[in-house]
Amino acid sequence: MRHDWIQPRWPAPANVHALSTTRSGGFSRGPWKSLNLGFNCGDDPAIVSKNRESLCEVLPNPPFWLKQVHGHTVARHPGRQEPEIKADAVVSFSPGRVCAVLTADCLPVIFCSRAGDRVAVAHAGWRGLASGVLQSTVSELGGDPEDVMAWLGPAIGPQSYEVGSDVSERFPGEFPQGFTKRDGLWLMDLYCLARLKLEAAGVRSVYGGGYCTMDEPARFFSFRRDGVTGRMASLVWMEK
Repeated sequence: MRHDWIQPRWPAPANVHALSTTRSGGFSRGPWKSLNLGFNCGDDPAIVSKNRESLCEVLPNPPFWLKQVHGHTVARHPGRQEPEIKADAVVSFSPGRVCAVLTADCLPVIFCSRAGDRVAVAHAGWRGLASGVLQSTVSELGGDPEDVMAWLGPAIGPQSYEVGSDVSERFPGEFPQGFTKRDGLWLMDLYCLARLKLEAAGVRSVYGGGYCTMDEPARFFSFRRDGVTGRMASLVWMEK
């Protein structure tokens, strides 16, 4: 299988590894074609399991999968898979433990420390951003936030993400920087909002951004574009 995975361009330590999958390189068909990694979007569970097994071939251990709920709770990687842990970010302080989140328009944010002894990944849609998932992740990582770097993975872009005032009003500290008015609605810039939230949390080194899951149907799943669709994963782990 051919994989078109994205590896962050950031100055992470050599022992830190990270990637975001795209929709290529899997076994699913129909609207989930082809590397759908999400069980809760209508795809055949047996095929999703096969897709996850394919992903595990490049990982030191199977990922720790969360039950994501669009909140701000951060879990610590327990060293094994524990079902039904409700959280939207996960941190690890131990080598070989793979942190993961699933997205299909929401913003995945990968973190590591400059020393390479802490990693994390967060699922940040607008609800998570508004409720503070990025700040919670930085806090859970511990240490000086200036020693943390972050990479912004593929999400819906600022020219495609229309929202109403009920959403824009949830960002009083980042308004109007993260929004542009168009035809009575707001265009929401997840990348800009994430950078502002990270800056407020003390993180100065932020990389990535510039993707649009909605505008590239051959490469990315997009819930807003398709409704029924698959899920991509963003993952990070440390070696010894």
